[in-house]
Amino acid sequence: METPCWMDFRVNYRLITLERQKLKGNCLTRFKMVDDATRKTLSNIPLLKTKAGPRDKELWVTRLKEEYQALIKYVQNNKEADNDWFRLESNKEGTRWFGKCWFIHELLKYEFDVEFDIPVTYPATAPEIALPELDGKTAKMYRGGRICLTDHFKPLWARNVPKFGIAHAMALGLGPWLAVEIPDMIQREVITYVEKKS
Repeated sequence: METPCWMDFRVNYRLITLERQKLKGNCLTRFKMVDDATRKTLSNIPLLKTKAGPRDKELWVTRLKEEYQALIKYVQNNKEADNDWFRLESNKEGTRWFGKCWFIHELLKYEFDVEFDIPVTYPATAPEIALPELDGKTAKMYRGGRICLTDHFKPLWARNVPKFGIAHAMALGLGPWLAVEIPDMIQREVITYVEKKS
């Protein structure tokens, strides 16, 4: 039986965290940042070409088309791998994104609202993904429910501007964060399962 993709993220995220603690602040380049499963996932997400942010009127439209194409491909790949875990939509300008993400733990589906704004300096600055209903429930979160991606994701993003986009932020940022933090919060009984009303 093949290991679910989110498990690979969880293992990779924990290994990076442990290695980071061993290095005690030294450069992250001394160890393998991305495992083979994550490389495979990434290789199936199209890279973006246009270096444009919301202030670049015509170029932003081109970048937005590339973002949607990459997101659609990533969601299709996830569905084919039976690893569908989020839905996103944006406002008309493509500057505000919102939707749902979920994590299945012990056959129970934990669903959360997800939202983020595209920074003015995008794509040089990664979006800050927020799960507002989890605000204050874990140390790996900033005010407003913004998840902490500083140590693991942002250095990788900075090295891959403008090739990385929203799909990459979901795959390398939110996915691993959910895989590590949600089971921990469930174990500490910080979050509990709530059955959906039909």
